[in-house]
Amino acid sequence: MNSTDVNSSAIPARSGDVLAVVSQSGPTVTFFDALTHERLDVLEVPAQPHELLFDADRRLIYCTSAYVSGYYGANQGTARQVSVIDADARKIIDVLDTAPDHAPHGIALDRARDRLYVSVEATATAPGGVIVYDARTRERIGRIPVMADGPHWFAVTPDGRRGYSTNKEAPFVSVLDLERDEFAGRIEVPGSEGLDVSRDGAHVYVAAPHADFGAGPAARPGIRVIETATGEVVRTLPTEGMVFPVHTTATGAVLAGELRMAGAGGGVLGRQTDGVLTVFSPGTLEPAGHVQVGVFPLTITSSPDGKVGYVANVVSSTVTVVDLERLAVLTTLEVDRLGEPGAHGLAYIPAAHA
Repeated sequence: MNSTDVNSSAIPARSGDVLAVVSQSGPTVTFFDALTHERLDVLEVPAQPHELLFDADRRLIYCTSAYVSGYYGANQGTARQVSVIDADARKIIDVLDTAPDHAPHGIALDRARDRLYVSVEATATAPGGVIVYDARTRERIGRIPVMADGPHWFAVTPDGRRGYSTNKEAPFVSVLDLERDEFAGRIEVPGSEGLDVSRDGAHVYVAAPHADFGAGPAARPGIRVIETATGEVVRTLPTEGMVFPVHTTATGAVLAGELRMAGAGGGVLGRQTDGVLTVFSPGTLEPAGHVQVGVFPLTITSSPDGKVGYVANVVSSTVTVVDLERLAVLTTLEVDRLGEPGAHGLAYIPAAHA
């Protein structure tokens, strides 16, 4: 299905809900009204912010900063900050220093045990891993190795017992036992990008293979479906293009952000054209349709009811707002930037209860 612009009033949103968007080269977090799409505020944060996470229990947003400048594999120095932002005041209230670790990327929360997890790249003395924080005190309480150099996306099962890390070039997804705080094994995939866990915890969805813009994909792109009970890849959801972000909605739909290359030869960073959001239906995981989005979709989130999707496009520095029921574009949000990389991490922030 092709996307078409529709009136944003077609999808109701609760008054006071906010969408937060990182600009990687801003370096900023921009806040938009989720109902009117009006820009509300812009907050400056440390250099090269990447991902966002909303902690609903404390009304806080966590923002990871991975590099001083540049990209994974081509950076001009790693950073080590996780900014803690008051979601309602829209101010930084604390900054966590990940030292001796560096390059924090993915971030996840176990609300049941009040644990915050932050993935970090390998150091000279330790493999990449996941730092464990007490979400109440923000104190560091541990580190779990993932046995790979470059962990990026990290997700936790709803019961908080297992964590899964994608590791770029490493030919496996890492499985972590979060009760014992230890590496529990690996699941073979041909390198990986984004991932997410199903709402019932039964499956993990992994974008594979990882992006190699010089050589092109070594395997057919798609989403590997891992059964958590057995640790086996039980299915591959095929896609036409390379997938970076994967997201599961409250309804059980799986959303994938596909890259599209411009001109012959493709496969080179910077040659992208408008990307595609592919939607897989709840339950069957059969393709429901496609929506055109901006250039280089890198992060996806959705509204709490699963009716609206948000796709951050880092090269065009836009967020495509999508009606997931009608598979139509509602609007496109512009995100300011100072350099090449723009819109990156996303967080949907429901209004505070009275």
